[in-house]
Amino acid sequence: MRRAALVPILAALAAPALAGCAHSVVVDPAPYAADPDCARVMLAMPDELGGLERRQTTSQATFAYGGDEAVVIARCGVEPPGPTTDECLAVEASSGTQDWVLTETEDAWIAVAFGRSPALELTVPKIRADEAVGDLLAEVSGPASLAPSNGLACR
Repeated sequence: MRRAALVPILAALAAPALAGCAHSVVVDPAPYAADPDCARVMLAMPDELGGLERRQTTSQATFAYGGDEAVVIARCGVEPPGPTTDECLAVEASSGTQDWVLTETEDAWIAVAFGRSPALELTVPKIRADEAVGDLLAEVSGPASLAPSNGLACR
């Protein structure tokens, strides 16, 4: 076979392999990302969240969901919140109720698992789920509840 005829064939064979090489999402690791309990939490995280596929990230104990725009970020090992007056949401999960402290920024909701150490943080861009943050938290409450309890609960 001539060399010129091989180029299109090799390109066609390489295309599927190269398509799987999407770039990783740059995510800063949480301070306690190396905590062994984060491994249990992250191994239980879903492959899909709110219909968004999970993507590779650049840091330990982190996941990203969705395309390049408005990515949902999960980080295990954030500082567990202490007693607070911030909004707290109790979400039912298969393993029981998981409490979340919600903080609203201009363009995102930041939810931190309350009563767990290490804590899981979920950052949800408002463009993705301004009205459905609770639905996303329901999907990750089971994994978040795998971290040991620190004795705190929403009131």
